Amino acid sequence: MNNILSEKEYQKYILKKLAASGYEVQPADHYDRLFAVSRPELMQFLETTQPDEMESLKKIYKEKTEEVIVSAINAEETKKRGSRLDVLKHGVEIANVPLKLMYAKPATTYNKELNKLYNENIFSVSEEVWVSDEERIDLVVFLNGLAIMAFELKCNAAGQNYENAILQYRTERNPKTRLFRFKAGVLVSFAMDLEEVYMTTKLDGEATFFLPFNMGKGEGINTGAGNPVLKDEYSVHYMWDDILQKDSVLEIISKFMFIEVKEKKEDEKGAVKEGRAPRKKVSETVIFPRFHQLDVIHKVLDDVMTNKSSQNYLLQHSAGSGKTNEIAWLSYRLASLHDAENKTIFDSIIICTDRVVVDRQLQQAVLSLEHKSGFIRVMDEKCTSADLGRALEGNTKIVVTTIQKFPYIVGNVKALKEKHFAVIIDEAHSSTAGKNMKAVTDVLRECEEVDAEDILAKEVSKNGKPENVSVFAFTATPKPTTLKLFGRTNTKGRNEAFHLYSMKQAIEEGFILNVLENYTTYDTYFQLNKEIKEDPEYQTNKAKRQIARFIDLHETNIMQRVEIIIEHFRTTVMTELDGQAKAMVITASREAAVKYRQGFEDYVKRKGYTDIHALVAFSGKVKLEDKEYTEPGMNGFAEKKLPAEFDSDDYNVLIVADKYQTGFDQKKLCAMYILKKLHDISTIQTLSRLNRICPPYDKHTFILDFVNNYDDIIKDFSKFYTVTELSNSITPSAMYDIEAKLDGYYVIDPDDVDKFNDLLYSGDISVKAKKSMTYLLQKTKKAIESHPTEERNEIILTVKHFVRFYEFLIQASCFEDKELHKKYNFLNYLKSYLKMGGSGGGFNLAGKIKASGFVQKKKEEHKTDTIKSDPVVKLPTAEQIALTPQKTEKLSQIIAEINSKTGKSYDNDVAVKAMLQIKDIMMKSEELKASAKNNTEKDFEFAYFDNIDDALIEGLNQNQDFFSLLLGNDEIKKEVLGIFAEEIYRGLRVGE
Repeated sequence: MNNILSEKEYQKYILKKLAASGYEVQPADHYDRLFAVSRPELMQFLETTQPDEMESLKKIYKEKTEEVIVSAINAEETKKRGSRLDVLKHGVEIANVPLKLMYAKPATTYNKELNKLYNENIFSVSEEVWVSDEERIDLVVFLNGLAIMAFELKCNAAGQNYENAILQYRTERNPKTRLFRFKAGVLVSFAMDLEEVYMTTKLDGEATFFLPFNMGKGEGINTGAGNPVLKDEYSVHYMWDDILQKDSVLEIISKFMFIEVKEKKEDEKGAVKEGRAPRKKVSETVIFPRFHQLDVIHKVLDDVMTNKSSQNYLLQHSAGSGKTNEIAWLSYRLASLHDAENKTIFDSIIICTDRVVVDRQLQQAVLSLEHKSGFIRVMDEKCTSADLGRALEGNTKIVVTTIQKFPYIVGNVKALKEKHFAVIIDEAHSSTAGKNMKAVTDVLRECEEVDAEDILAKEVSKNGKPENVSVFAFTATPKPTTLKLFGRTNTKGRNEAFHLYSMKQAIEEGFILNVLENYTTYDTYFQLNKEIKEDPEYQTNKAKRQIARFIDLHETNIMQRVEIIIEHFRTTVMTELDGQAKAMVITASREAAVKYRQGFEDYVKRKGYTDIHALVAFSGKVKLEDKEYTEPGMNGFAEKKLPAEFDSDDYNVLIVADKYQTGFDQKKLCAMYILKKLHDISTIQTLSRLNRICPPYDKHTFILDFVNNYDDIIKDFSKFYTVTELSNSITPSAMYDIEAKLDGYYVIDPDDVDKFNDLLYSGDISVKAKKSMTYLLQKTKKAIESHPTEERNEIILTVKHFVRFYEFLIQASCFEDKELHKKYNFLNYLKSYLKMGGSGGGFNLAGKIKASGFVQKKKEEHKTDTIKSDPVVKLPTAEQIALTPQKTEKLSQIIAEINSKTGKSYDNDVAVKAMLQIKDIMMKSEELKASAKNNTEKDFEFAYFDNIDDALIEGLNQNQDFFSLLLGNDEIKKEVLGIFAEEIYRGLRVGE
């Protein structure tokens, strides 16, 4: 027997809490089940807040006034496109008399009357409400007499939980009952026990979709779904202590909730058959914010209220977090945010996206919250930079644009120094961390006309964060540079996001799927042979790339893979989602996309399949065997129609080459076939196309990977599975080390640097000045080219290293050095003149090799329930470069090495054996493992050569002759071990 707590006692406890917060606890018989209202509270609110209007209506309708008002509200709520939410926000009009049904909180405290009316809103709650003869609801919450929330309560101590409440909604609650009528009834229905809360805005019988409304529990790598277990309070206490507080409810209704409207054209083919124009299908969704969405907006606004525009904000939110709505809410709230003195904090909100076609969904979401004309403007592809400049100078509160427009508006935007801006970035990646972001902040600062030296000094001093601009950067996958630029330092001294909604929590809460749940890898085996008698020398890495491309596009290889893909899709995937499942094929090149599409068509035709139809997506034109191919030409319709066509029942496979791998939202995607090397963020972005849930179906995902190593994929996900933290920084001293190394080559004349900068900052650069600048750059180029090939390449890498680290340093810190900035300007222009060189360039392996014996062998099947979090990332370090001479081998040696990697056995020579032995030894080095994990291959080589002798001495007893030779001859040692550095580096990076 349960003596701890009964459901009835739990219900009474909540009523007591709400009463203490100012709610009126009203008897259930106040409820009018025909109109879903509590008439006494409705009339009390109208009489108290709008006595003049009520007097006018009484003169017209006399004793029928109440009935007329209730009926008018009902008519507005139940008409097409009408809703209770709209009635609450905008009221009703009866006989030209406007009636308000809710008063939202004013933006300032200036208007005493509006603030008084805000406090007149009536909140009430009733228990055990009979909403029909068969349905009794535990709790119903009313605002000014209109039912807005329903609660089904369960008590864990009594043996039931929220799942029982959800089942009750799905099986025992009628969606046609007035209280639950979509849009016209309650705004939201909650299923709640002592530990968790779930919500829905639309009852739909068995298909009703519930979302978790939990706080999440744990911090950092321990974040996850659910609520924390508390010693002195129920885990769901935030519902009555926070969410159901009067201010909170009014804020959610007036500033968060909206109805999302989506239009979808029906299939044109069906309409043509019936001899009519295609109809538009309109779908509506009532948007109620999830808990983490409320949390991020509240925490950001609270911080901005304190710090104004002095801080930046990095928001690490997983795919599935509802980022579009978060950006809409944040921009809307920031646009009207006032400080304690009632002053506007931001004059304009600028939303930047990397997408060329700006998302209209964002505009619709903002306009659903605010109907004012000119409040938001989307700068689409037709808008010029001048249009953007005018929008910023004018009174447009929210401007949506692409980040690419910023570098071109410096000359158009004037008098912005007194304005304050909030810049919201919808995917903060490396483009944001470099010149594009610098262009954003530069434009929004003071622009003055001064001489060249002053401009240079100001340009240096103004880098870093401007006082009048705050950046709000959203990303699911923060790079080290992004964490440094926009992150906050935590108690461990590491930079992390201001707010976190992790991939782990999103998966556990069911907002997205774990795309690694069914992951199968394939190995491709083949034999390479020379087609010529000669044995020419080629640069190994370039030759390998050509051979890899040759294999990738080989007809036999393609046809074998096409067969595996199609048969897997037919037998395993097609039946998902009641036969609506779709797949994406990720190819390595545009040529591959064309050939795989052709392979699909040929195979399907040969097999007589009529249920598989593929589309292809690639940019530009592809020429194969003297024939030119384009995406529209192969698909038979315009490029912009592809998303809609793929969504139709006519197509179920999309073959892509560098398109639709980011930002593409297709819920029916269930399978992905990988034919391309993925790494780091590209892994997450590409595979995340599969993670969308597809209610009401229980969707499962499948990945077949022909190229990547599963351990590498897991490692990429581990960085972004929970919190991501930056553990190091970059210092000016490291920058000066690079400068000293570059100066040591004596190829850059300081006088040339000064002359170049004088010309650069001379205002309008004349033709004569351009010629002089070109001469100075070409002079330096010739000085560099006079060095031997190995040293020349080392100089060029050092130049590029200098430019890259300087650009980051001035963005991430308050670093100022005018002379160094001059050198940066010079080198930034110079690097486009410089090219890495060496013997063997410009070669072509066409006709010199052939491949045979192709076999596609299934390697491993992986079922991953959880991903281990490895949250710490590091900035690339500015160490000196130890450049390995380019590895050159005879063609027969290259072929032998590739065969060994792809499963064909041959007699290993001494060098390959030595490499394997060295690799075993090096895998034990913790120092080198850390270096490989946190550095690029070039940066890793510095530590590699520093520690190699220890490994050779340790391995003497394994291969004494060869290792002794290496220890005794530095030149041979560097040559031989330089050849195998790449393999050892990769081995260490994937090692545990």
